[in-house]
Amino acid sequence: MRDTSATTEEATLARLLAAAPHRPLFLAGTMAVLLSMAWWTLELASLRFGWDRWPQPPVPPVWGHAVLIQYGLFPLFMFGFLMTTFPRWMNGPAVPPARYLPVAGGVLGGYALANIGLLGMPWLLEGGLLLMLAGYVAGVATLGGVLRAAAERNRHGWSCFTAFCVGTLGLALFAAWLLWPSLPAGVGWLAVKLGTFGFLLPVYFTVCHRMLPFFSGNVAKGRGYVMRRPAWSLPLAWALLLAHALLDWSGRARWLWLCDVPLAVLFGWHALAWQPWKCMRPGLLAVLHIAFAWLPVAFVLYAVQDVALAAGGRQVLGLAPLHALAIGFFGSMLVAMVTRVTHGHSGRPLQMGAVPWLCFALLQAVALLRIRAELGGDRYLWLVVAGAGWLVAFLPWVLRSAWIYLTPRADGKTG
Repeated sequence: MRDTSATTEEATLARLLAAAPHRPLFLAGTMAVLLSMAWWTLELASLRFGWDRWPQPPVPPVWGHAVLIQYGLFPLFMFGFLMTTFPRWMNGPAVPPARYLPVAGGVLGGYALANIGLLGMPWLLEGGLLLMLAGYVAGVATLGGVLRAAAERNRHGWSCFTAFCVGTLGLALFAAWLLWPSLPAGVGWLAVKLGTFGFLLPVYFTVCHRMLPFFSGNVAKGRGYVMRRPAWSLPLAWALLLAHALLDWSGRARWLWLCDVPLAVLFGWHALAWQPWKCMRPGLLAVLHIAFAWLPVAFVLYAVQDVALAAGGRQVLGLAPLHALAIGFFGSMLVAMVTRVTHGHSGRPLQMGAVPWLCFALLQAVALLRIRAELGGDRYLWLVVAGAGWLVAFLPWVLRSAWIYLTPRADGKTG
């Protein structure tokens, strides 16, 4: 007979994970944070050190890395955040466990299979992407249901929902390109571009547009803080980002400055309008503004690259702008925002703490290392160091966060 105490513990753990959307989805995200970069670091090491027996992926390695990071890693956290906050943003119905648990299982399960498939097993990569896509469809349908039933639909809800629809399209395009070899490579390349500029960045910017002024106003009101959430900036950002994706995808990179210079100005304006100098304490608020500062920095680098390309016909910064965006902004904001949500929804003080601070600080160094890799020298060695740095930075944060998701709230409340 089975041990009844073990059965009871499993039932308690299952109830904990089903208690709130962020628990299973954030837990899945913490697993993904390490899985993706472990494969990528080993792949880079095989290229740098000549590991002849290391299995190569059935797609271009950079595409495999980009697709699974963009459609697997970050969206698990994004689904968890939005399934928690969507009902609050728009006074809509709460998302029940029967809706968010399949999303966590589908996206994480497919993501894990797809990562294994990168070890020279195309059928497993294809099956994993299809399972991820099923999780996306369930998740988008759930967010759409909240939006449809909401009493106060707003631009932030519509923007995030639209971005997830674009993300679902992008993932479907990449899966289709894998399943039907007759499709041109441009289909897969479009999926990569949509993942960055039509999916992740619109969601991230929309959440920042709503939450950074809100958090800052709550804390820094006595410091003369003025909340600014201009209605015009979301549609303008959407138009410029989609234009960037389509120009880049269609091989018209010489015209990217038309999008990226205005985006650098737009994001720089927001970074200043949100008055970070009034928000440097407590630390949990400061890291949100420090993370956001990477966004205008990334687009200044994009603009410099674009102008040099238009004037001289060559790229001068390589992939430095992309990784200022991906590691500097996406990675840092993930640590900052997820730490805040995790603490707030586990009954803990809204403070950074030693482990989140260590992760955040190391991640800034990783972003700089990855940018440094594009500036000459032994490029692949710098890439391996940056990949290993990501794993070192995240491991303590992942272990601590996973423990929080698998234990009851510190204040004894449910959720």
